Amino acid sequence: MRFEDDFDGPDLDRSVWIPHYLPQWSSRAQSAATYAVHGSQLRLSIPPEQGLWCPDEHDTPLRVSGIQSGVYCGPVGSTAGQQPFKPGLRVREAQPVQWGWTPRYGVLEVRARMALSPRSMASVWMVGLEDEPQRSGEICIVEVFGDAVTAAGADVGMGVHPFRDPALRDDFAKPRRPIDVGEPHTYAADWRPGRVDFFVDGDHVRTVGQAPDYPMQMMVAVFDFPAHPAAADHAGHVPAFVVERVSGT
Repeated sequence: MRFEDDFDGPDLDRSVWIPHYLPQWSSRAQSAATYAVHGSQLRLSIPPEQGLWCPDEHDTPLRVSGIQSGVYCGPVGSTAGQQPFKPGLRVREAQPVQWGWTPRYGVLEVRARMALSPRSMASVWMVGLEDEPQRSGEICIVEVFGDAVTAAGADVGMGVHPFRDPALRDDFAKPRRPIDVGEPHTYAADWRPGRVDFFVDGDHVRTVGQAPDYPMQMMVAVFDFPAHPAAADHAGHVPAFVVERVSGT
């Protein structure tokens, strides 16, 4: 079934998107994204006053504004939930289960631009909801760190991470692309049984000969790393991820 969101409305479609980043490990209040929907664009940003995410659990300081197209976790105190970032992590705030847009296979596209400094990063990835622990694999459609961006191009990360899926192996790369990530580009993954092909602006970049075999949710986020060596030099910069369209066929 085709899915498309061009962000033409006055706000996010809450039947699809949750404007929080992995809220089960924190809370909805403490994981809320800074975002705006205007002019057929979703703008995620991290202003200076935005606080740290999971400051008492995450080993390094992290700030993030993200949305996700599904959420699943167990009750408070359980270890069931998507993308636990350390062993033994437990749910702090139970979340109502939401399967907003959770495709199983298809051509997944995101058209977006990024405003990054060396201390920030933007990414779009698909991940299992972990309603069963092994359904945890990831397809990273695009990942760009600001310290890998130059006037000549950027390292564009893409690939598959297994996490707790025993059927997958890690296969991730950061091919250099001669693009200005500050301008809009279309990043895509053609996800089929046993194979994922990755594209930038319609150009095939790489293929991974394996694929998760279960429904996955999309994560769209911009990150700031206050402990980065270049952090002080870019303290006033506001990282942003501006998304024009998300689609799946």
